Amino acid sequence: MINTVLSQIFEAIEKSPSVMLFRHRRIDGDCVGATKGLKGIIHATWPEKKVYIIDNEKSEYLSFMGADDEAVSDEVYKNALGIVIDVANADRISNQKYSLCSPIIKIDHHIDREAFGDINWVEEDRSSACEMIAHFYSVFQNKLKINTEAATYIYTGMLTDSGRFQYEGVTGDTLRLAGLMLDQKIDIETLNAHLYMRDFDQLKFKAFIYENMCQTPGGVAYIHVTKEIQAHFHLNFESASNAISSLSDIKGILCWLAFIDAEGGEIRVRLRSRFAHINTIAEKYHGGGHACASGATVYSLDEMKQLIDDADKHISEYKKTHTGWL
Repeated sequence: MINTVLSQIFEAIEKSPSVMLFRHRRIDGDCVGATKGLKGIIHATWPEKKVYIIDNEKSEYLSFMGADDEAVSDEVYKNALGIVIDVANADRISNQKYSLCSPIIKIDHHIDREAFGDINWVEEDRSSACEMIAHFYSVFQNKLKINTEAATYIYTGMLTDSGRFQYEGVTGDTLRLAGLMLDQKIDIETLNAHLYMRDFDQLKFKAFIYENMCQTPGGVAYIHVTKEIQAHFHLNFESASNAISSLSDIKGILCWLAFIDAEGGEIRVRLRSRFAHINTIAEKYHGGGHACASGATVYSLDEMKQLIDDADKHISEYKKTHTGWL
């Protein structure tokens, strides 16, 4: 079944003179890496094809991956194949002009909520959308070409979305595909410097997190990064959201939450867990995502407290009914 779908995708790309690639709002390394990586593969294989990524969202963290394409007319969309990558629901696509394209292909690794493509390739067990693009290349590598730049984009998304190959969903196939990308002579040292070096304010913020984080009796760690805290440490929203990664390695904590004040007055939530699945909690609070990595939004401190209470009850029940959770 999967190989049939992959063949359909290959044939659609092969016969389309122009291709437009789309991704989700609030960009991350996976959606940027997957779109830029596939664009690089298409360009290397069919230099005559027009391939566009048009997205107004910027990320300081990912700026080293380069800019996207300039806006084009609606006619360009109407005459192009559209490929949407790393998006479960159509309303999360950052450029809503995707609907002008025909046909539309969906490539995604999230829990399957909406089959909005004419061709849908969804594998919920994959660690990243970039892993899927690497797999697509591996299946057709006798027909497709790749270069160092495209492989670097794809490897970047595999690295970031899997937490450096630590999260649920990482398999032997994940590492074999990562190795296939590394065979393209990726500059690992420079890439890791871009991804993991932090300026001093961010390091001070990390120390602040450890001094001010809270824990529930059941085993949930959380921090609320208010606008005042963001201003004090000179953080943009993206840097503030990275607070979630600082809470991930505390023994006995199976769920960790970062609440980030956003510009519109809402509070964005990043939810992460180990062993216990928390996507249903995110879905209750205007969000969703992966089983152990989701996002949500709350609109008051009372709603934030309720989410924390729900997470605490969920983790407490998990600990009562499971063993081996350290």
